[in-house]
Amino acid sequence: MSGGKPVGIVLVSHSKAVAAAVAELAKGLAGGGPTAPVAAAGGTPDGGLGTSSELISAAAASVDGGVGVAVLVDLGSAVLTVKALLAEGDELPDGTRLMDAPFLEGAVAAVVTASAGGDLDAVEAAASEAYDYRKV
Repeated sequence: MSGGKPVGIVLVSHSKAVAAAVAELAKGLAGGGPTAPVAAAGGTPDGGLGTSSELISAAAASVDGGVGVAVLVDLGSAVLTVKALLAEGDELPDGTRLMDAPFLEGAVAAVVTASAGGDLDAVEAAASEAYDYRKV
């Protein structure tokens, strides 16, 4: 961790309820201590299904502590929206990265790692390793 500040986590889903539920679960599984800042950016501003560059940008700004922001997404157009924001260059905080990770498992791994003091590289590694989680 840089200066005692954790990496921020943004969870982007097409559904406001899904983004909020995954954020709640990830924070709950991160342990009993303080957790890294997590923001859900789900749905559209009017509450519909979809993604919103405005909601994503606001969520990233809200969790930015200056040491990086990890963004995890659920489906295709969420990926495209975040990539477009990153390409703009000034819409997201410096050090924002799109994680190549499964949404739920990656979110839990990212929040646990960030809460434990992992830097952005460690958060990215933990989130992407979630692809290897076996269930049987």
